[in-house]
Amino acid sequence: MPHDIDPRLLRAFLAVAEDLHFTRAAARLYVAQQALSRDIQRLERELGCVLFVRTTRQVSLTEDGLRLLPYARRVLGAYDELSAAWADGVRPLLVDVGAPVGTAFELLQHVRELAPGLEFVARFHSGLTGAAAEIAAGRLDVSAGRIAGLPEALRGALEHRPLRYERMAVLLPDGHPLAALEQVPLGALSGETLYAAAGNPATAEWTDLAERLFDGRGILLAAPYPEIDGAEEFVRVIRKRGWSVLASTEFIAVEGMVLRPLVDPVPLSPISLVWRKGLRHPALDAIREAADALVAERGWLKRPPGAWIPVVDRTYM
Repeated sequence: MPHDIDPRLLRAFLAVAEDLHFTRAAARLYVAQQALSRDIQRLERELGCVLFVRTTRQVSLTEDGLRLLPYARRVLGAYDELSAAWADGVRPLLVDVGAPVGTAFELLQHVRELAPGLEFVARFHSGLTGAAAEIAAGRLDVSAGRIAGLPEALRGALEHRPLRYERMAVLLPDGHPLAALEQVPLGALSGETLYAAAGNPATAEWTDLAERLFDGRGILLAAPYPEIDGAEEFVRVIRKRGWSVLASTEFIAVEGMVLRPLVDPVPLSPISLVWRKGLRHPALDAIREAADALVAERGWLKRPPGAWIPVVDRTYM
C-alpha cells in the first residue's frame, strides 16, 4: 500500500466512478481519454487491485472500487477546502501593538487606512520580549519594540526595520514634588525609585533599558513584581503602591497621575518594526510601506541634539 496517493489519480477515479463512462469523465477533466485510462491503471497498480470492470457496453465499479469511493470523496473534499481557504484571500496578519496607544498602535491605524482590503488583527502583549517569542513560534507575525534588548538567539529568528525614537517620560503621582514641573531633568530623579516592569519576563527589554538609563544617576529600580496584565490592573496596582513609573510620552492616561517628559539629556526608547524571518505576506509589505511613510512624514528617526540611547542600540538603529 503506498504512503501517498497523487490527488490527480483520485480525481480521475472519482470522475469515472460518477460518470461510469471514460469519454465523458475525460471531457469533464479536460484530459485525453488515453491519459485518463493511464491514470486509472496507475492507481490500480499502486493500490494493487482492480477498480472498474470494463466491457464494450458499460463501465462498473468493482467491490474494491466501491470501497475506495467514500475515501476518495473525503480526501478530495479536504483538498478542495484547503484550496478554497487560500483562493478566497490571504489570512489576517497578526500584529502585536502592546497597548491602544503608542507607535505600534498608531502604525496599525495608519496601515488600516492605507490598505483597507487587507486584514490586520491586533494582539496586546506587554512587551517585545514576550511578543518576539510568539513571533518566532509562528503565533504572531509582527510587533514593535527595542530589538537590542532581546536575547541573541531570539534576534536570530527575526527581521527588523528601525521605526522610531520614542521620548521617555516619568509618570508621577499628582502630589509628587516633581509633578509641578513641565519637564523633569534626569538629575532630579536621583534617589527616586521608579517602576520599570522588573519581574515581568515579557518586558525584559524595557527593564534592561531602564537599568542602563539609571546606571550612575542614583535612580533606583523598583523591586521585581509579578506581571501586571491589562491597563486597568496596571492602573490599580501603581496607584495602590504609590509608584512613580518610567514610561514614554506615548502612554495611557492614569487618573491622579501626570506624565512628564525627561530631559538633560533627553532619553530615547529605540523602536523597531519586528517580524519573523522569511515571512511573506502582502499585509507585511503594506505595514512596512506604512512605516516608511510615517518615518518620512513625522521624522520618527530624528534624534534631538545630545539625546541619550544605549550604545548597544546604535548598531540596530
